[in-house]
Amino acid sequence: MNIEGDMTNIKILEGSYKIRGKDVDLSGMVFPMTEEFKVGAKGGYVTVDGKSVSGFPDRNIKIAVPSEHAYEPAGKNAQVTQREETDEETIDRMRERFDMLEDMTRACKKGDVRAMIVSGPPGVGKSFGVEKVLGKHDLIAALGDRSPRYQVVKGAMSAIGLYCKLFNYADKDNVLVFDDCDSIFSDELSLNILKAALDSKKTRTIHWNTDSFKLRNEGVPDSFDFKGSAIFITNLKFDKSKGKVREHLMALESRCHYIDLTIDTDREKMLRIQQIVKDGMLTEYKFDEDVVQEIVDFVDINKNRLRELSLRTVLKVADLAKAFPDKWEAMAENTVMKR
Repeated sequence: MNIEGDMTNIKILEGSYKIRGKDVDLSGMVFPMTEEFKVGAKGGYVTVDGKSVSGFPDRNIKIAVPSEHAYEPAGKNAQVTQREETDEETIDRMRERFDMLEDMTRACKKGDVRAMIVSGPPGVGKSFGVEKVLGKHDLIAALGDRSPRYQVVKGAMSAIGLYCKLFNYADKDNVLVFDDCDSIFSDELSLNILKAALDSKKTRTIHWNTDSFKLRNEGVPDSFDFKGSAIFITNLKFDKSKGKVREHLMALESRCHYIDLTIDTDREKMLRIQQIVKDGMLTEYKFDEDVVQEIVDFVDINKNRLRELSLRTVLKVADLAKAFPDKWEAMAENTVMKR
């Protein structure tokens, strides 16, 4: 079937494409064709423009088809299919990103990755994934009668406080997690310290070149080699920064792996909540299954009226269900919902 050059769009009569490891039937869908039918090592395929259809990679893709008769011209005026991502595909896509976060955290713990920035809205599980992995390593360390090798730092921190903290966790396999510790991102001195700590050179030496009673008092030298790793968990968008610190933030970002866990829609947030609850987020509450489902249903039904649609809200509602089993819904309406 020679339609290349004559017809832009083709309609798939019989064909599939693998999305996140699963073969998805594309029969009836319309794509812009970029290359005619060919036979490769895995069988026949036709090449189409994937970026023209939502839910597909932003590049040319090969659709598996049994023969050149498995597709037909769709006409120049035929509209390209707008495919909606299924709930299952959305959950798989989000799970893939959060699994990647856990894999990268393990790599930081081993020292294979020096630094990572984890960005995304509040309450989607950024901290949960990181602390789950590092907590397992901490448990193993405790069983072996060894001191913990990671710490989560939250809240405000001065430049000299950052310097001391990096010194205390300077050894290989140590990890510092800066969770919503955004004050360090607005201070030029702190950013310069971080750039030195996470430099791409083999030896990463940090210097403090002014006299300090705090350093003398705590026995911290005025220079040391940092061999540990750092993870930054933040709601900030570095590329949206302005002023003097922007250049420093861009330099810091260039030294780090960057994982964007942005979840834009209420639908995606709700699917994320359902996934995490199913994976056992509420296990420690020891609720019956029907209570867990009632909590999720409450959040789903009232998602447009909640102060915040997030995992934190689910935990707040779970706290109320534990404390007030007979009237938790009424309590939740007055504490987690907008007036």
